[in-house]
Order: sequence, then C-alpha cells, then structure tokens
Amino acid sequence: MTINQLSTQSPFTTKDGSTIRSILDRTNAPVQNQSLAEAVVPVGQPTERHYHRLSEEFYFILEGQGTMEIDGETRAVVPGDAVLIPSGAWHQITASQTLRLLCCCAPPYSHEDTYFANL
Repeated sequence: MTINQLSTQSPFTTKDGSTIRSILDRTNAPVQNQSLAEAVVPVGQPTERHYHRLSEEFYFILEGQGTMEIDGETRAVVPGDAVLIPSGAWHQITASQTLRLLCCCAPPYSHEDTYFANL
C-alpha cells in the first residue's frame, strides 16, 4: 500500500514555470499510468503556454481565481472547477488570485512531454 502525505513532498518548478508538489508519480510511488500533483500559480506568474503530446490533464481548482486558456478559448476558473486539457492542446493558466489546484496527468507528467512554441 502506498500513501503519501502532501506536506512531506518537496516543491519544485516544472518546465512551464508552475511550482508543484508531486503527491503520487513515478518518483515517489510505483505509479504506472497517471500522476497527481498540487500546483500553485501566483498572481503575475502565469504558466508558460505549452502542450503535452502524450499526457491528458485534469486541473481541479482548490483555491483562488484565474483564467484558463486552451487552444485559444479562455474561461474564468474558480474553486470547484474541473478542467479537461486534452493531449496536444495548447494551454496556459493565469491567476487573478493565487491559484492552488490539483493536476492529474495520464500518462504521468514528465518534463520531456512538455513542449513550447519557441522550441
């Protein structure tokens, strides 16, 4: 049985610029098909617009408010919102109040599966 406590996970910055704490992923559990992380997006520091070729993502907003952009469509997000980000979809999230969210990726998140327009 694997149980990981969020408070014991060390934060790090992902390739898109968000600060996350991996709750369950290949680095801290025998994960095969998905990953779960908490992300924090401060006001004035949006994620860099990017896409993942392989991973489909879910964002679940826990705290704060912001704007989610997926493939040119923009919508406001608030606590309780769940966002589907299909694999291959360009996306970016911007905070108007510091955002704290859960991010689930399948297959698991990897830096190697994160692509930017300038690369």
